[in-house]
Amino acid sequence: MEQVTLFHLPKPKMVATDVDGTLIDHREQVSARTRAAVAALIADGVPFVLATGRPPRWIDPVVDGLGYAPLCVCGNGAVIYDSAQDRILSTRVLDVDTLEWLAELAERLLPGCGLAAERVGVSAHDAATPQFVSSPEYEHAWLNPDDTRVARSEVIAAPAIKMLIRLAGATSAFMREVLEPHLVGRADLTYSTDDGLVELSAPGVTKATGLATVAQRLGVQHATLIAFGDMPNDVPMLRLAGHGVAMANAHQEAKEAANEVAATNNEDGVARVLERWWA
Repeated sequence: MEQVTLFHLPKPKMVATDVDGTLIDHREQVSARTRAAVAALIADGVPFVLATGRPPRWIDPVVDGLGYAPLCVCGNGAVIYDSAQDRILSTRVLDVDTLEWLAELAERLLPGCGLAAERVGVSAHDAATPQFVSSPEYEHAWLNPDDTRVARSEVIAAPAIKMLIRLAGATSAFMREVLEPHLVGRADLTYSTDDGLVELSAPGVTKATGLATVAQRLGVQHATLIAFGDMPNDVPMLRLAGHGVAMANAHQEAKEAANEVAATNNEDGVARVLERWWA
């Protein structure tokens, strides 16, 4: 982590933040202090962007908590989503051949693992597209309303914004160590919990590439961005931003990639930093 002179940072031209473990607290709520800080920067005309592993359909509670519907980088960079219009602006997907190859690789190297796939349609709530499907062996790493179990063959039958691989009882760090050397550039691997779950996206797709797309769309230079995060899937974004901020509760990899470590997500860490410019 670089040393920075915190009180001489210029006002950011765009703010981007992860959601879980960063913007929201352990109750999955946006605090009043955070909501006020975000409202102040928006009133100042500064773009505010969510950059999350969540799919678009899980953005609504965050929008409700913020009282504002931002542009969103979803699926770890695979989807650019306009939450105000409920419209998918762009996607980058894993094709069916790659999904099949990844499934076989995972099952060979991580016996007993379960598979799932995230897909998107034209909007966050496109009922015509089964947006989450999982094999019978897949155990959710958190409470999940999307319990759409299908045959393994169905999980890999359509392009997906990401494949999820779950091995209960393992750590995500261990799974990455086993899988990543064998990916040979066919997918990007990351994780947002260390509870035996890794997420695979199309090659080169990260939160950083998604955020770069949004920044280009808005005419903002990377050096003028501030980004907040807490897990390995945030590392590329923290490095892209002119000023990357990890939370005190963050994974060590995120802290090492950041320019600064703020207070925890339960202590309004994002708001405390933003209040330097938008008190």
